[in-house]
Amino acid sequence: MKQFLITPAAGKRLIAKALVKHGTINKALESGTVVIIAGTTNGYIAEEILSKIDQIDDFSRKKFFRGIVLPPGGPVTSSGRISDESCFPGDVVIKDGVWQKGLTIFDVVNDLKEGDTILKGVNAINYSNGQAAIYIGDPLGGTIGASLQAVVGRRIRLILPVGLEKRVFADLNHLALKLNIPGVSGPRLLPVTGEIFTEIEAIKELTGSEAELVAGGGVSGAEGSIWLAVSGSEEQINSAEKLIKSISSEKPFEF
Repeated sequence: MKQFLITPAAGKRLIAKALVKHGTINKALESGTVVIIAGTTNGYIAEEILSKIDQIDDFSRKKFFRGIVLPPGGPVTSSGRISDESCFPGDVVIKDGVWQKGLTIFDVVNDLKEGDTILKGVNAINYSNGQAAIYIGDPLGGTIGASLQAVVGRRIRLILPVGLEKRVFADLNHLALKLNIPGVSGPRLLPVTGEIFTEIEAIKELTGSEAELVAGGGVSGAEGSIWLAVSGSEEQINSAEKLIKSISSEKPFEF
């Protein structure tokens, strides 16, 4: 067993590199539709997938979001999030291996069919309980509201890429009941069912080794970092060490 420190930015890159290898996504890329809904983690995923299919030109992570959380004192809304859709490029919609530039989940949701895949970032996970939840600022339910029509109605696969920095400890259904009642300020919370994909799943996908969260935190750029204890064969641990070293210098997200 060996322990590794992973920053939030490195974690996003790690998750992205692993999802490029994901069997469900690759099958949909060959014959079907993959929708990568805009978000900071999903920006890394879009970057990796578009690079794989040689269509990375004209893509940038810098505006690939509908709302982001910034430190106190920045230009945020009353909900604590900044919303900036100027120059928004759309979600990344890939149909039969071709990026359909400028489209969003709202443009294609009615055409999605079984075998297609949606990737949507989340704001909270209770990893032990296998729960994930999304902050809702849109009174119509936002992109997850549209996505669930296809996920529940037509069995579209929903993958939820999320860094372990977003871990919470309470039952997310219980938290949603608290946050969604009349009179509460701030965004609402929607628990969703899908395939939760964290740094732990990424290491398993790419190296075959097992990872466990054992500590977290830091300063001077290591804030939000996680310590993972990785176990497996000597070959698997060496592979994990090489992998994590390759992404360890990933710079924090900027827009």
